[in-house]
Amino acid sequence: MKKNIEKATLGAGCFWCIEAIYKRLEGVKKVRSGYSGGTIKNPAYREVCEGRTGHAEVCEIEFDPEIISFQEILDVFWKIHDPTTLNRQGNDVGTQYRSVIYFHNNTQKNLAEESKNEMNNNTYYKSPIVTEINACKNFYPAEDDHNSYFESHQEEPYCRLVILPKVEKFKTTFANKLKKAED
Repeated sequence: MKKNIEKATLGAGCFWCIEAIYKRLEGVKKVRSGYSGGTIKNPAYREVCEGRTGHAEVCEIEFDPEIISFQEILDVFWKIHDPTTLNRQGNDVGTQYRSVIYFHNNTQKNLAEESKNEMNNNTYYKSPIVTEINACKNFYPAEDDHNSYFESHQEEPYCRLVILPKVEKFKTTFANKLKKAED
């Protein structure tokens, strides 16, 4: 019997960070780095990084809703990046690093909007959330060398100084949602 697998497509800065976190989340079956929201088909990493395509770096997350809900996916999303900075995450600056939720259906759209409103109304962030919520019209997988980037390049300065602290914070904040064993 085939399980009902759903997709979430999220941009929270560099896709290497997003992938490294969501891969560790119980109920997530697959995470692919890629590009969404731009104006050209099949963009290349260099084009996206130069801000010439309008795409955001995103991850397409396949998850089992019987194990983890879309709302729980969003709960992690809000806490793994700063959704109050426009087109910026740390030293990564440009529209390609924008905070964005690309919804796949009206249920996801409604949950994303409700979740954003809740985050704006609580005191977790002092500034207003600037995260875009848009329909997912396209997803273009990134080049193969971007998959499992953190695991393959742990000694590189970006991985040690940017990704690792985010992964460690995630593991502490969401310890009860970590995978117990590899799926």
